[in-house]
Amino acid sequence: MRVIAGRAKGHRLAGPPSRATRPTSDLVRGAIFSALDSMGADLTRALDLYAGSGALGIEALSRGAQRCDFVERDARACASIRQNLSKTGFEGQGEVLCLPVERALPRLSGPYTLVLADPPYALEATATLELLAERGLVEAGRSTLVLEHSSREEAPERLAGLTQVKTLRHGDSAVSVYR
Repeated sequence: MRVIAGRAKGHRLAGPPSRATRPTSDLVRGAIFSALDSMGADLTRALDLYAGSGALGIEALSRGAQRCDFVERDARACASIRQNLSKTGFEGQGEVLCLPVERALPRLSGPYTLVLADPPYALEATATLELLAERGLVEAGRSTLVLEHSSREEAPERLAGLTQVKTLRHGDSAVSVYR
């Protein structure tokens, strides 16, 4: 796993020493950021939910995000995110909250221009993701939400007050983009 483009291009990223997380492949990460670029998405302030190794948020930082908050519940994964931020030189631009997403949301302040969410079970996480709008963490017309899910699942048409504008499919993975 490596950073694909931007300031930290080519840096190898460490994954947590467990199978508890499933990192987003380089191919899917590349497709996500290519789609975001083609849409003119604002990467200024990013939030990486269910962050795992932090690869999605670090990719956003590498491509110009000024700040990224990472939320991950697993302590070993949080250590990997911190290590990856240090390795890529982004430690001053990221904060790691080692909490379940439901408990972290009240501690965050928005709005974020980009939210990256790769929950273990996307459809079970939709109720939690709906809270993003209630907490003022996303804004229609300003924020872009990227939800990674199984290609066997259909993502909701609306999520967190945003409307699905695109779905990308790559093998077993699908990515739905909301604005």
